[in-house]
Amino acid sequence: MKRTYRVVVAKPGLDGHDRGAKVIARTLRDAGFEVVYTGLHQTPEQIVDAVVQEDADALGLSLLSGAHLVLVPRIAELLRASGREDVVLVVGGIIPEADVAPLAAMGVARVFTPGASLHEIGAWLETTLDDAHLATPS
Repeated sequence: MKRTYRVVVAKPGLDGHDRGAKVIARTLRDAGFEVVYTGLHQTPEQIVDAVVQEDADALGLSLLSGAHLVLVPRIAELLRASGREDVVLVVGGIIPEADVAPLAAMGVARVFTPGASLHEIGAWLETTLDDAHLATPS
């Protein structure tokens, strides 16, 4: 890792199942990331406020409720409005294959579905953030 990256992990909407989000948060922490977990039932506004306040490099959204095509566009819009379109936006959870391309068009860098290995998620995020960090002029 080129430097320590800060990642906000969030559970938007009414989904009350956060075990996966907690596992991801712990895995990333153990891999050397600074992780802020926002907890359950967060609004898009609360999530983006956390990203801005924490000066996060990445935002991981855990979605199991089927509301990803409603919540993710709002979060992406709020990130842009806050001047934080540089944040690497990642979505994980129960996401139908047909929804991956629309999410990418909204600015999602990667979608991880059940079965993705924890190592793969951490390695991908580290590489992606290292590449973004190297591409950003000092």
